[in-house]
Amino acid sequence: MKKKLAIALSLAMIVTMALTACGTKDKGGSSQGGGSQGGSSQGGGSQGGSSQGGSSQGGAGTLSPKDGGSSLTFTTGGDQGTYFGFGGVLGGKVGETTSTTVTAVPSGGSKANIDSMDLEDAQLGFVQSDVMAYAYNGERLFDTKIDSFSTVAALYMEQVQIVTLNPDIKTVADLKGKSVSIGDQGSGVYFNAIDVLGAYDLTEADIQPQYLSFGDSTENLQDGKIDAAFVVAGAPTTAVTTLAATRDVYLVSLDDEHIEKLIASSPYYSKYVISKDTYKTPEDATTVAVGAVVIARDDVSDADVYNFLYGVFENIDSLGHDKAKELDLTFASSVTAVPYHPGAVQYFADKGITVPGK
Repeated sequence: MKKKLAIALSLAMIVTMALTACGTKDKGGSSQGGGSQGGSSQGGGSQGGSSQGGSSQGGAGTLSPKDGGSSLTFTTGGDQGTYFGFGGVLGGKVGETTSTTVTAVPSGGSKANIDSMDLEDAQLGFVQSDVMAYAYNGERLFDTKIDSFSTVAALYMEQVQIVTLNPDIKTVADLKGKSVSIGDQGSGVYFNAIDVLGAYDLTEADIQPQYLSFGDSTENLQDGKIDAAFVVAGAPTTAVTTLAATRDVYLVSLDDEHIEKLIASSPYYSKYVISKDTYKTPEDATTVAVGAVVIARDDVSDADVYNFLYGVFENIDSLGHDKAKELDLTFASSVTAVPYHPGAVQYFADKGITVPGK
């Protein structure tokens, strides 16, 4: 694990250096009061609906970053997913504006990120809200309880996207007997796929399961080797966008009856509509989504976590990524499944928001 992260870290340093080269660190002083945006907690895992965009979070200058920041490794996801792309942008901005340096590295996604942090190979990580809760409670993907981490912020919603090039596959029921990518075995995507199939009374045995990454999934769709693929990431997702540039892409919708059944058994999901403009599909697609949350090891300093939030939320307008418009302090402070890191508690308090802390 450490060897893999070391290799990934050296590769990702190139990305981070490019992102931070145009900015100079502001070795800011202690936090000052500011902001008065109240935020009520939403929903079970971290979401209570879709993220709401907006840059009215209080501009840079309302608060000051902390002195004494350190260098942090931020595990994200596959290099064709939203976690890695957005994580690099966030890490670069934190490095430009605070005394904390954040290097985003590619990884195996939510479960791998939690495992890496538990092994002390990383200090920050992107996770799905459902996977985070599974780890904290010691269930499903995790044989034992892992509670050595805390919430930093919920950032946006990531949708369960069922991608196909076959217009005749219109519902989840149509996946029966088909070759379908359902993510790496034991991954968050895998359990999302099993949950969705289960809502339609299907099991893994009812399909021809393939355990592929996002990039491999879209390549296999392109080559006609699979019929459909589950991609759980913030839309638009690079792998799907790349496929849609050369082929007509279709997203399989879920109907309200089965969405309600799914949410009743797994309250971490929320209904979500993906606009047809996202991938130029013939119509909007109705699906479910989970929250994309940043977590930190409990032993990360309060200053570093505060600086991460400062770098992100005090500089929304200058974040060069589509997901930046979905950042919202109310949503960021809505996690209830895992308590917040003390550094996050302090940042949100300075913005007039109370969150549950460790």
